[in-house]
Amino acid sequence: MYPTTPSESYDGRYSNGTPVPAAPPQATYNHAMNHSRPAAGLRRWSTSLFHCMDDPGNCLITCLCPCITFGQIADIVDRGSCSCAGSGAAYATICAFTGMGCLYSCVYRTKMRAHYDLDEGECPDFLVHWCCEWCALCQEYRELKNRGFDMGIGWEANMERQRRGVTGTQVMGAPATPVGMMR
Repeated sequence: MYPTTPSESYDGRYSNGTPVPAAPPQATYNHAMNHSRPAAGLRRWSTSLFHCMDDPGNCLITCLCPCITFGQIADIVDRGSCSCAGSGAAYATICAFTGMGCLYSCVYRTKMRAHYDLDEGECPDFLVHWCCEWCALCQEYRELKNRGFDMGIGWEANMERQRRGVTGTQVMGAPATPVGMMR
């Protein structure tokens, strides 16, 4: 079954009897391998796509009027270049006339992923927004909120808070312990 001598294994194709180095393997997408961790250099999202109820208030607003959530996301992602109201109105207009707001909002998911080096995950951005628009908007909102943004005040106010040293989230630590010996 296996060749017994080197001459049989090389079949006379190599002049000096040493094998030619193999070409590097081509990059292939292995679904099972990428399922557990993001690609090299990319970070995971702070919450899963389907954890909408981690923030029930935002989930409700997004279900009833996704243009509000989208406007808040776009204001932060665009760094204040387009207002929350302007972005939300554009999204609402696209949804009203074409029903395809997902094509507009997926662009902001891609921008956000690029800015924060986030992993794309199992599906491309447009497919995530096409199939799960509200879940995608909720996930993007939670991601920005978990990064310390107060989503209700917009980019400029967040930058002003940052300049003053005020953080958007309160960090709680362990209770203080007294110094010295106690009985």
